[in-house]
Amino acid sequence: MYALTHFRLCPHSRSIRVALGELEIEADFTEEFPWEWREEFLALNPAGELPVLQTEGGPAICGAYAVSEYLADRKTEEGSGDDVPLFPGDAAQRAEVRRLVDWFHGKMNREVTRELLTEKTYARMRPDVPQSPDTGVLRAIRANLRYHMSYISHLADQNGWLAGKDLSFADMAAASHLSCADYLGEVPWEEFQSVKTWYSRIKSRRSFRPLLTDRLPGLPPPLIYTDLDF
Repeated sequence: MYALTHFRLCPHSRSIRVALGELEIEADFTEEFPWEWREEFLALNPAGELPVLQTEGGPAICGAYAVSEYLADRKTEEGSGDDVPLFPGDAAQRAEVRRLVDWFHGKMNREVTRELLTEKTYARMRPDVPQSPDTGVLRAIRANLRYHMSYISHLADQNGWLAGKDLSFADMAAASHLSCADYLGEVPWEEFQSVKTWYSRIKSRRSFRPLLTDRLPGLPPPLIYTDLDF
């Protein structure tokens, strides 16, 4: 049995939760507030970053990159041909998946998700930060979000799934970031029909549905967050 330390609206954690679901791997979940920097959690991951996957009798695997590669290797070693591979295709195709994972978990996180969560979520849950979002910061975040949605639209139109014809961890990473923004009511879906169509496909997958049940106290999502036919 595995144990995943995560935060409900952490996009990196969400991508691993989807990956676990796609690979049909059961895990226990423990929630960690990423801004608390608890000593016990830092002992588990000195970087203080989520997620962390603990294996029974094995080491703690820290970060979405390391965990995704571990899960992909684990399924390869087991030799099952029925599972959805996280990094499908030949070497060049797998490299493209990794490039896009870095784009979403790195670039999009820096430019959109991390700042959006700080302004609209952490402020509600931390007594040491201003409670009102900075409107100037939100304007910049929204502009950046449209930039990233334009790129997702281009990829979806070109490939079907983002890195090619098959679902991959790149789709899980991108959808996890969009799901956080969607929870906060920030995604301009009607401006990006291709993105909406692509997101509907992954949103409807059984592995993604647990994310749609997440709730933060005092911060409910909009109705379309759980609507599969939004």
